[in-house]
Amino acid sequence: MKKQGVLHGELSRIIATLGHGQSLVIADYGLPIPPQIPFIDLAVSEGVASFWDVFNSVLTELSVERLTVAQELQGAHPDLFAKIKGATDAPIDLVSHEMFKDRLNSASVIVRTGEWTSYANVILQSSVIF
Repeated sequence: MKKQGVLHGELSRIIATLGHGQSLVIADYGLPIPPQIPFIDLAVSEGVASFWDVFNSVLTELSVERLTVAQELQGAHPDLFAKIKGATDAPIDLVSHEMFKDRLNSASVIVRTGEWTSYANVILQSSVIF
């Protein structure tokens, strides 16, 4: 039995199998998920599971070389944007929300949270650890 880190079995397995350059998306409840992309639904109720809690848990196990967020997040929720920026040394790409949604088509997996904050979405690109 795993006692720390990401305890959700499927999410833990996916993090362990991501290769260099593959991406994992952490999404708010409203982000449209392309039907062909596998997703893990962690949404239980409004705010549960929160974007921030899932993001922090994933960062404990996933080596990230780049993040992508919608530029609208910076204006709509500057505190959340600052927290994301401060959580890792990886560079952040800012793209329009429409472009962000287009990039979902190349994601390895999308993790839907119960977050009700607009634009609370991030694409995490896996790095290599050696």
